Amino acid sequence: MTNGQRFAGSGEMQRAEKLFLIEERAADSPFVDKVWRARSVPSKAFISVAASHWEIVIWQQAGETHVTIRGPETKATAMPIPVDAEFFGVQFRLGAFMPGLPVPTLVDRDLTLPSHIGNTFRLGGSVWEIPDYENVEVFLGQLARKGLLTFDPVVVEVLEDGAVDLSQRSIERRVRRATGLTLGAIKQIDRAYKATSLLDAGAAISDVVTEAGYADQAHLTRSLKRFMGQTPGRISKEAG
Repeated sequence: MTNGQRFAGSGEMQRAEKLFLIEERAADSPFVDKVWRARSVPSKAFISVAASHWEIVIWQQAGETHVTIRGPETKATAMPIPVDAEFFGVQFRLGAFMPGLPVPTLVDRDLTLPSHIGNTFRLGGSVWEIPDYENVEVFLGQLARKGLLTFDPVVVEVLEDGAVDLSQRSIERRVRRATGLTLGAIKQIDRAYKATSLLDAGAAISDVVTEAGYADQAHLTRSLKRFMGQTPGRISKEAG
């Protein structure tokens, strides 16, 4: 499972949330936003939208299990769908990162970790049992205790407009280390998500321009084509 090619146009492809039946649950971990799972559908590809979060995806196909780390995505891409595969993933909170695997090196790419004997894989110089959807928090706790997974609270404070006693340069450095992205990129992606949610809910395009804070409709269109792989009109049509 690898990041797709640069997205040139949506055609008849759909975003993952429109194409897959995705089950989600909250996670009993301070590092995680959510845990999700899904399985292949009879389509060749889907639109993988931009994402400021990184994630770990465990996927099974043809009797083999793979562990892939997917970095943040700064643009929409066309992602092929493996045949007869099952997936579950962990979406990490902004601010959670692995010091030994810098997030900036994973932006717009992914890394499948080397397999080992049986149901195990290698990470951080150690061999780990591949977790499952129900117990993945145990695995994450083990990573944290070994110092392989940590969290920078400054990132959360900054994104929530809290007061941080650091220079802007230091803030940007901390944000980039933990997320792989600049504050500006994170805010642009978040705004595109807000606009898309409004369109999915049936809001008029002209209202979305105002509510999501875009200068005009052309600005909204450019943003959604880049980050969501679809025009506002296409998103509205699917919502209808």
